Parts: sequence; C-alpha cells; structure tokens
Amino acid sequence: MSDHSAFSTPDLADAHTQARSIVLPWRSYGGVARFHGPVVTIKCFEDNSLIKELAGTAGEGRIMLVDGGQSPRRALLGDQIAANAAANGWAGLVIAGAVRDVEVLATIKLGVNALFAGPQKTEKRGEGQREIPIEIGGMAVHPGEYVYVDDNGVLVSDSALL
Repeated sequence: MSDHSAFSTPDLADAHTQARSIVLPWRSYGGVARFHGPVVTIKCFEDNSLIKELAGTAGEGRIMLVDGGQSPRRALLGDQIAANAAANGWAGLVIAGAVRDVEVLATIKLGVNALFAGPQKTEKRGEGQREIPIEIGGMAVHPGEYVYVDDNGVLVSDSALL
C-alpha cells in the first residue's frame, strides 16, 4: 500500500460523501496517529484471544476493527500484542473498548485508537468472532471495507478512497 500519510479525514469526507463516520470519543494511543487500510472485523467482549491470534499473522497493511462492546473493564490490547502486530505489518487497530500499557503503545509504530485505557487484562477464553459484519457507534461495518483514521475521527468506506 502506498504511503498517504498526509491525508485528513475531513478532506476525505468532503471529497467522498459516501464515506461514513463512526462517531465515538476515539483517542489515539499508538505511535502512528494517521493510518488507513482494509478492514478485518472482530467482535469480542473482554476476551482478546482473536486479536492476539491475528496479531501473529501477516497484516499486509490491514486494520483490525474491533467491536469490544465499548467495555472499559478489560483491555483488549497491550504492549506485547501491539508490538507483534506492528512486526507483522498491521497498519493499526481501532478498538471500541479499552487498551493498556499506553506509555509503551505510544512508542510502537502502529496506529491504535480506542475509547478507554485501563490496567486490567482480559481472560483468554477463545471467544469472539471475526470477519463478520459488526456495528460500532450505530455504524455497520463489513469485512473488506476501508478505514481511515486521524485525530479527527474514524471514517469508513466500502471502497478505497486513496
């Protein structure tokens, strides 16, 4: 994927009116504040087994979009899984839930946006689903759609905008 690090989600939204915003109070935690790529969807609640598993596979510039039920209680991503995802070529993770180890996440060359930070890890129960349609913030997102993230928010499109 070519480097389009200068894009902005407001400009993309203006130029591509079919793009949709996931309107939630996102916060950037990763070492990369602006990132984009095709989506791999995950639905899990306080169990990051699937995130850990996917982080160990070739990311190929994709983004994990995680419906974590907006739970602040258990962090779905920490420094070790994030470092693994970065090493395997993932562009980033957008998590409707919590992350931890935020001081280390900020040093990893990976996009990480989430709703909360918290200290508690998840239990590994092997639960969750991947590559299914999910709904985050009232917005339906399908596997293979494209996500664009910067400090202005999260934009989703059914086709590549860059």
